[in-house]
Amino acid sequence: MEFINPGINIDFIGKRKIAFLFSGALIVVTVFLLILRGGPNLGVDFSGGVVIQVKLETSRTSAEIREALASLGLQDSIIQEFGEKGRLERLIRVRETDIELEGLSEKIEKALKSQLNEEVEIRRVDMVGAKVGRDLKDKALFAIFYSILFIAVYISGRFELKWLMSIVMALSLAIVVWITSALGASVVWLIVIALIVTVGLCWGLKLKYAMGAVIALIHDVTITVGAFALTDREISLAIIAAFLTIVGYSLNDTIVVFDRIRENLRHFRRRGLEEVINSSINETLSRTILTSTTTLIVVFALFILGGGVIHDFAFAMLVGIVVGTYSSIFVASPVLLAWKGTFTQKGKAKES
Repeated sequence: MEFINPGINIDFIGKRKIAFLFSGALIVVTVFLLILRGGPNLGVDFSGGVVIQVKLETSRTSAEIREALASLGLQDSIIQEFGEKGRLERLIRVRETDIELEGLSEKIEKALKSQLNEEVEIRRVDMVGAKVGRDLKDKALFAIFYSILFIAVYISGRFELKWLMSIVMALSLAIVVWITSALGASVVWLIVIALIVTVGLCWGLKLKYAMGAVIALIHDVTITVGAFALTDREISLAIIAAFLTIVGYSLNDTIVVFDRIRENLRHFRRRGLEEVINSSINETLSRTILTSTTTLIVVFALFILGGGVIHDFAFAMLVGIVVGTYSSIFVASPVLLAWKGTFTQKGKAKES
């Protein structure tokens, strides 16, 4: 099925500098938001504490609910809307992990009923200990990191037939992770250092396809985290699953474009790399738009009709699919061109 004219020739590569500036601006905004908010808004899965979901009869402000909970010593709780507007559901987050869970829902229900003078329904009560929360956070970060690492190894072997180099990269990273862990670095810094080393190794070992894919995946996850920081949404285990899904989706799109680039480089050896990359993106554009559009329709239906439980997951997928499609065209592929330009200039400098 052809959605776009096969002879289309949009100059995507010619707009790569604008795309790089745009992506750079989004990443800077993400970093600024995370610094401003003191990091991502971690859910109870990672931060530890208690989450109580309640349904009210009338609309109440967060201040009114906190005042009603003051008699239980929970006046410092974080109150958030849950689900679609008009459903009058709230999430009450208590960061204390030493609170007694037994009978807590009954106490909260009684306090809210007496103070607000209306019926209150307790929908759920979840509790995660501080240690369990930290362990889950560490495992979630490692899951994202190792997925990107194994993708870099696969891309190197699949597209460049450099399985030995990719194994060397994996072993080098394992050593870096071990040393960084032994020095007592936090998991966040460990992952940041490891990702920087991953990009450095791709550069040093001349694994250009792997480098393009890794940069695109880091770009996609970072901007999706920025969207969560901008909208002040919680990052929970379900959202980590969404991030991993985004990594897989974005990689699939990138591999299709890379495969066409590699194929065209074999068939059109006299063409310049910029022309080959641009024509390859145009040739796969119909497939890219069809796949992204059909996926977006399904995810948008989940976002609108899926209810509060899956709302944030669907939001992450919406952002990730859009950003992942964009990065396959404007980030991953132009990295190959930037790579060739850098090494060509180095080669000319050595000859002179």
